[in-house]
Amino acid sequence: MRLVIYEQSKSGRIKEVENIKTVARLRKYLNDKEILNNEGVNILLKTLLMFQEITRHHKINQIKCVATATIRQAINRDEIIKLIADETDFTLQVLSGYEEAFYGFLAVVNSTPIHEGVTIDIGGGSTEVTYFKNRDLIHYHSFPFGALSLKQDFVSNDIPTIEEMKELTQYLQKQFESLEWLRGKKVPIVAIGGSARNVVQIHQSLVDYPISGIHQYELNFEEINYIKNHLSTLSFDDFLRIEGLSKDRADIILPAIEVFKELYSIVNAKNFILSNKGLRDGIFIEEFLLKGRKLLPCVLDKSFSDLEQDYDINSNHVNHIKILVNQLVEQISKANLYTLSPKDLLDLNLAARVYNIGQYIEEESSSQHTFYLLANRTIEGLSHKERIKIALIASYKNKNSFKQFSKPFLEWFTSDELKNLRFLGILLKFANSLNASKREVVKNIELKVNGEDRILQLKCLGDSTAEEIEAEKSKKQLEKFLNKTIRIFFRRAQI
Repeated sequence: MRLVIYEQSKSGRIKEVENIKTVARLRKYLNDKEILNNEGVNILLKTLLMFQEITRHHKINQIKCVATATIRQAINRDEIIKLIADETDFTLQVLSGYEEAFYGFLAVVNSTPIHEGVTIDIGGGSTEVTYFKNRDLIHYHSFPFGALSLKQDFVSNDIPTIEEMKELTQYLQKQFESLEWLRGKKVPIVAIGGSARNVVQIHQSLVDYPISGIHQYELNFEEINYIKNHLSTLSFDDFLRIEGLSKDRADIILPAIEVFKELYSIVNAKNFILSNKGLRDGIFIEEFLLKGRKLLPCVLDKSFSDLEQDYDINSNHVNHIKILVNQLVEQISKANLYTLSPKDLLDLNLAARVYNIGQYIEEESSSQHTFYLLANRTIEGLSHKERIKIALIASYKNKNSFKQFSKPFLEWFTSDELKNLRFLGILLKFANSLNASKREVVKNIELKVNGEDRILQLKCLGDSTAEEIEAEKSKKQLEKFLNKTIRIFFRRAQI
């Protein structure tokens, strides 16, 4: 059971300020007659009263209280709902299987760039799967099993035996094969919930992952199988010491992994991606962000707008830098000095929005702060590799710092990709120098080729002394990269 508190700033930016979790495992108290017994009801009530103390302390009056499979399946749910209404400040809303699946889907399509995929959310007593295409929900299903119920039904001790695992696998195969619309879809599987988070955290620990953050972390089938095989060699005492695995999930993680593996096989999935946004986020998004809309127009744009707000980025400066750097790219391409792809231009323009963002923390070491901040902050809409690309471009200072920042990620990129990223960083740094005084003096860039000479003519409105000084410093890296001498002329236009 979890209490999450969100706060909205004056600018409209919404952030999570409290996230309090308690392990209730109410599924254990649902008996054979599907009645939640007194012990389970008391745990539920005691936990909600504890949450109530916190919500009252913070003077919160907008509260959504929702329950999923265990309460949904309980025959005595009406009495439970009445008890909670009588004894607490909360009105309990019991979600249907469709609602539980829908809110997970809603969270995924509003926090990732994925337009087609299969979502899975393993709870304690149910598992929801959906298929969506063009960010639209096409199919959904709620299976009557979850990580806890699978453990109770198939595993007698803390760790399943080989025979128990075989029976569990056969059961899961039969369940998933019953859905015709899952078979052979060849799309990404987007996993939601605590079991998926733990799988990702375990893998990050095993491979010494160089950055933080789990949202949009990707695994393939072999990597999921590697995690399962690694865990299968351990004792339960060892399980309790595994980095990334919550102790309260130690006895249910292997059944959960088997669910992921079997779904991956049935779907013939492209990959397995974690969404750190799930059910509660879907509910929150519908209530407070969408405001009657079905989807956020662009997940990535919202992420960068949030960054701009959080770090007081000068939007006028950024917009002018984007104009200048795009002019620079166009002129360099016309002169056949270097060619960039449309994807390169997209990366360059995204990096321009957060260029040197680390100066918010400290000017002197802004490059280091910029790289660390962008590399380790969740940016919804970007994969982890794309995040590092933006961080390398936006933090560019010189060749040495680029080598230092990129060193842990050499296996992620080819030498040509790294060369390209360095060039994008050089371009962005040079464009920034052309607005050194933040007055938008430089209005137009034109590159002329005269034999071996490369002449950069800059049309200016106003005094450009500050820009001239900075441009002369920055052009050296551009000259070295292109192996060309560049002469710069600042021409003041007549008004």
